[in-house]
Formats: sequence, C-alpha cells, structure tokens
Amino acid sequence: MRSDYLIQVEELNEQIAAGSCVVADCRFDLGRPQSGRQDWLEGHIPGAHYMHLDHDLAGPVTPDSGRHPLPAVGNFSTTLSRIGWSPAKLLVAYDQSNNAIAARMWWLMRYFGQQSVLLDGRLNAWKTAGFALETGEVETPPTPRSALHADRSMIADTVEILDSLQAASATIIDARAPQRFSGEFEPLDSRGGHIPGALNRPLNLNNGPDGNFKSSLDLHHEFSEVLERAAADTVVHSCGSGVTACHNHFAMSLAGMNPGRVYPGSWSEWIRDPERPIETTS
Repeated sequence: MRSDYLIQVEELNEQIAAGSCVVADCRFDLGRPQSGRQDWLEGHIPGAHYMHLDHDLAGPVTPDSGRHPLPAVGNFSTTLSRIGWSPAKLLVAYDQSNNAIAARMWWLMRYFGQQSVLLDGRLNAWKTAGFALETGEVETPPTPRSALHADRSMIADTVEILDSLQAASATIIDARAPQRFSGEFEPLDSRGGHIPGALNRPLNLNNGPDGNFKSSLDLHHEFSEVLERAAADTVVHSCGSGVTACHNHFAMSLAGMNPGRVYPGSWSEWIRDPERPIETTS
C-alpha cells in the first residue's frame, strides 16, 4: 500500500515516540453525535486529539448549505493550532469503523494545502498490534496558527453541477448506500434519490472484509469499471453531506488515479431547492 497515503501502526508508534506527528481521532456516529468523543475519552492512541465532525471538520449549517459545510480557513487553522500541529509534523487521522470520517480530515488537510495520512487498519490495527491506549483528555501546548490556503480547484459547487447536467461534463460518483441512492430508504435527508446521471459507488466497497482499504491495484480496477470510458479527471464525488465523498476521493488517490473533485454540499445541499432535478430508481 502507498506510504504517502497510509501509515502502518509500527511506524506511527515510532513517530509518536519521536514527537514527529500529530494524531487525530475522528470517531463519529451520525445517530449519536456525542458518542465519538466519549469513546475517545475511554481509550485512544496516546496523544491523539479528538476531532468532532460537526464542530472541527465542518462549518455552520446555513439555509442554503448541506449538513456539513466546509470549515472556514481561519477556523480550521485555529483547530490545528489547538491540537499542536505545525507544517513540520505529519498529521495522522484514524477512526473506528472504515476511516470514512478520518478521510474527511485527510481531505481537508489536502484542501488547505497540507499533507496527511490515514492509519492503515484504523484503531483496530493499533489494538491488535498490542500497543497501549490512553484515557482522558489530552493537553498539548498550542502552536502558532499556520497560514492555510483553500484549493478551490478540488471542489465543485452546486452551480457547476447544474451546468454539468446540461453539458454532460462531469461524472458524479455518489458514495451513499444503494438504498439511499435509489430513494428506497432515506434516514437523514428530507428527500431520497440522487443527482441525475450520477453513478453509485458505495464507500464500503473501498474496504475488504477486514475493514481495511483494498489494494491499490484492486481499487484501480474497480474504479475503472465504474468509470467505463469516462475520464477520471471529470469525476465529482458526492454523498449525503460531503463527508463520505472524501472516502472515494481517497480511494482513487490510493489507486494512483486522478481523484477528481468533491462536491462539499452533496445531496443535502442539492435538495435545498425543490426545483433541482432528482432521479430515483426505487
């Protein structure tokens, strides 16, 4: 697996000992928003800071936005300062399930011009390797705020998506479960279905039976099948609120492909205007 995207537990343990990284625990349950922090308090990788999806990895929801707007550059810089990050340190993100929320942290770092990696195997790999967990709060002296710059070329907005429907210029890949994509079942948003013409690549397909990312070769083959003849650089990743879309973006990067762009508003922003077209297959 590519070491510029994933880090193994043994190397992470060495980097923690050397003080050369900052670790972000991104556990989160959409149905129980406070449970991730409680789980972190009960046991986390030593020195890992908790990153709350709603508070740290997203901005305030507005009447026109999706459920998880991108954080403002200044706010994200403050968050990184609070956890002791500086450009001289590698940021390592992990979560408990399939690294879906950790992938949002990874993508935000890229969006703001910085490098980061995901822990291969998630928290499970750390525990399986026999490394100790730490409990309670983590106190780290804040670092000076870094000057971050958002790379707007990494995102597509709603206006661009609407334009692309007319010109057939984008290949939208939706990371939601098939039942939500089809409109058969929608537990989070007011309407079910998908953006017209979108393709469905549920994020769980990026992981093998053990919950870890599939090999780069397998991911390349599978995404190539999804795209068929479409060029990778036309891809726009979508999901419910722009979070799990980052998982597909990461998987395509891991596969050595052009990962395309992310639609931060995704389905929850798309349906804010009832005049925007939708498709269902239920």
